[in-house]
Amino acid sequence: MGTITRSFANNITSGGTFDATDLTGTIPSSNIADASVTNITAVPALVATTTVSSDPPSPDAGQVWYNTTDKALRAYIQGAGAWATGGTMNTARRVLGGAGTQTSALAFGGTPPTTGITESYDGSSWTEVADLNTARRDIRGCGVDNTAVLAFGGDAPPYTAATESWDGSTWTEVGDLNDARAYGGGAGTSTAALYFGGFTPGVTANVELWNGSGWTEVGDLNTARYYHGGIGTSTSALAFGGDVSPKGQTESWNGTAWTEVADLNTGREGLAGSGTTSAGLGFGGTGLAVVTEEWNGSSWSEVADLSNGRTDLAGSDNSATAALAFGGNTGSPTTATEEWALANVTTDLGVS
Repeated sequence: MGTITRSFANNITSGGTFDATDLTGTIPSSNIADASVTNITAVPALVATTTVSSDPPSPDAGQVWYNTTDKALRAYIQGAGAWATGGTMNTARRVLGGAGTQTSALAFGGTPPTTGITESYDGSSWTEVADLNTARRDIRGCGVDNTAVLAFGGDAPPYTAATESWDGSTWTEVGDLNDARAYGGGAGTSTAALYFGGFTPGVTANVELWNGSGWTEVGDLNTARYYHGGIGTSTSALAFGGDVSPKGQTESWNGTAWTEVADLNTGREGLAGSGTTSAGLGFGGTGLAVVTEEWNGSSWSEVADLSNGRTDLAGSDNSATAALAFGGNTGSPTTATEEWALANVTTDLGVS
């Protein structure tokens, strides 16, 4: 420490703090990891927690305050999710395809009758847009929003390998799947997609990867299945439920291979999903299920039910915090749409 040689014990005050006012000398630059602090331009201010006698009537998300009346430290944080009614579709149908987000979604294909009808959702209402080139049911798709979607497979009939790309206004036929099939699970985007399982006819474990121009067969599912849910990306996906034993069986894709992980709590077919392999949702299914389950990266837990129990429905792809469920069979084909959102709640952090 250069010429500083005295015992630091002499500089410890009775209050336990360190008094360096009478120290002199220099510290060699070799003892300092970075000899200059001139690049420091600002130090963030420390903001004290607000003290109030009653809780704020309209707090901001993340706001923290101390209630002096209740002697409680509180915060307004993200709480549990719930489904709410969204705009109804123009055409009732089931076993349709879906992609996008809660405020920018696309619904395409389905039955009855087997159709190519496509509708676009803006967060409040559906608008009919250009039809698929190949009308079909039991179709799958994926996309980041309603301007960039890939639709693949399905039953025209017969089972088809047709793949179409949506650019926001029209569908264009692109490279076919290697295996014609329906009822599979999909994940990814319009330029990097994964299609797994399905019916050919005959249940299959086949998996294909889309690279923006063509499909390539990659690692098979461990267990062949169809009529199942799928979420995630082309390199990190989840396949869950379906016509498989047990019906809650779930597999995770890491870009190379599939691994069996924790089962759904309620096994079912004909369900839909939204989200990623670290935060996902699976909802609806056979028996006109209202069940919604949340995936946290390692296990499923039951959360708030759908308002309308249904099977053969479609969902938005990308989020477990702002998802969309639409169409399907509630006893007959439906136009019903539901929106999933997480509600902010006031919670106690501690009481003094």
